[in-house]
Amino acid sequence: MSTFDVAIIGGGLIGVSSALELAAHNLRVVVLDRQQPGRESSWAAAGMLAPGTDMPEGDVLVPLARESFALYPEFVAAIEQASGQSSSFELEGTLEIFVAPSAETARNKFVAERHRSGLKAEPITAESARRMEPALGAAAEVAAWVPEEGIVDPRSLMDAALAAARNRGVESRSDCRVESVQLERGRCTGVVAGGNKISASHVVVTAGCFSAGIDGGIAQYAPTKPVRGQMVSLRHRDTRLTRTLRSENGYVVPRRDGRIMAGSTLEDAGFEKNVTPAGLLRILAAAVELVPSLAAAEILETWSGLRPGTPDHLPILGPTDIEGLVIATGHYRNGILLAPVTAKLVREWITTGRASLNVEAFSPLRFQRAGAESTHAAHKAAQL
Repeated sequence: MSTFDVAIIGGGLIGVSSALELAAHNLRVVVLDRQQPGRESSWAAAGMLAPGTDMPEGDVLVPLARESFALYPEFVAAIEQASGQSSSFELEGTLEIFVAPSAETARNKFVAERHRSGLKAEPITAESARRMEPALGAAAEVAAWVPEEGIVDPRSLMDAALAAARNRGVESRSDCRVESVQLERGRCTGVVAGGNKISASHVVVTAGCFSAGIDGGIAQYAPTKPVRGQMVSLRHRDTRLTRTLRSENGYVVPRRDGRIMAGSTLEDAGFEKNVTPAGLLRILAAAVELVPSLAAAEILETWSGLRPGTPDHLPILGPTDIEGLVIATGHYRNGILLAPVTAKLVREWITTGRASLNVEAFSPLRFQRAGAESTHAAHKAAQL
């Protein structure tokens, strides 16, 4: 039987980043992945680093996202130094594009909401936006300049993080699906994977949309579900972008080598990880509206990923009421952005037993509390 200080279930960027933090504190860590590490939602992401939110319930997430964004330069530098590999990290900002009807009203509302959240955003004309990105199309009526955003190549970052983890002594096991966590006298003592027991003083669940399927009561703490997102990679020899262009219909994200990532869909399709004509048409229509020259671009690749959704669209972060069991999953559309702060929090919970940030809103115990409140309300109503 293998024995570790920490067993991490899930080898995406959240899991591997957490392993790196823990290994830096001289803990023996194993990362267990159901397939090849880093080939699920982390591999499928566009790589936008945007600490704002477009969800009403997401306001509570902004402080955590801002903290993680502030950590990113140091986070990337540490991974690149430990691995000797580049992650194509850029801090070039984003142009938010608004088209008719009501473009100016929508733009002004967007800027006001960003300011209310403590984020920078500047209303600019479409002409100013085209001076920044000449490929921007005529459909753009007005724009907002969002300077405090960036991009990273998730695949390059994932490969670099895995190499850094190996170099720091983290053990990684692929094709190692965890069937269950092991509980003894109210404490988590390890996991069972492939019928074999792996003993660990702490277990961290970072398994994304697969978290709820782990036996041992994980679903009560991490009721995750898959949310499919389709993506397209394009290349046009005469079209180069410096920064992300984004509208309510979609976005395009540049890579250093000239590729342009276009996305994305939000689909309740279960665990079906495929692309569809309807999804690709929506993505390509939005991309061409933003950058008309992409109508003649070469399609290099199409793919889809399964984001880990949660009932309230917020991440699930923190210790459970089972000693030794920590949850760090459900990051939905923000897994790449939130990797640095999540890794920091996981390390704090395991090494000190407390977090330096107020993250009560993301506790895995909130679903039990909500269920108890619902039951109490129903019981009270029945008595009336």
